[in-house]
Amino acid sequence: MSELTVTIIRLGLLAVLWVFVFSVVGVLRGDLFGTRVTQRPAPAQAPRKEPAPPKAPKAPKANRRTPSHVLVTEGPLKGTTISLGQQSVLIGRNLGSTVVLEDDYASGRHARIYPQDGEWFVEDLDSTNGTFLGNDKLTAPRQLSVGSTLRIGTTVLELRR
Repeated sequence: MSELTVTIIRLGLLAVLWVFVFSVVGVLRGDLFGTRVTQRPAPAQAPRKEPAPPKAPKAPKANRRTPSHVLVTEGPLKGTTISLGQQSVLIGRNLGSTVVLEDDYASGRHARIYPQDGEWFVEDLDSTNGTFLGNDKLTAPRQLSVGSTLRIGTTVLELRR
């Protein structure tokens, strides 16, 4: 082989090596710093509260230990109330969530509150920083009762009757 051919092969291998190094650095940077969070525009008014549900025929009285709504007691959405109907409540930073958190410690799909057999349960959706029920970190779905507090980052939610 000529000296020119060997030099071209060496330069080609060197270029491939640098492409590999830059791709590894890019992956590490993404793992260390996470995804870029874009700031959403601040609402022009105070946090909205959900309107009261329309009057429906009275159902049999629910258990007093069963929560009927969630109140945000700490965090940017303090004072917001979410009624617990028959649908699950998704909590996270994604705009498609029922409760959209403006919190850097919350994941896109962080936690879910859902009904099952007349009771309400909460589960962590494999969030990065975890969901806390009281002082306990959730590792499996747990039943909720009136007075339970959920902490997601800097936001604290309390279940009320």
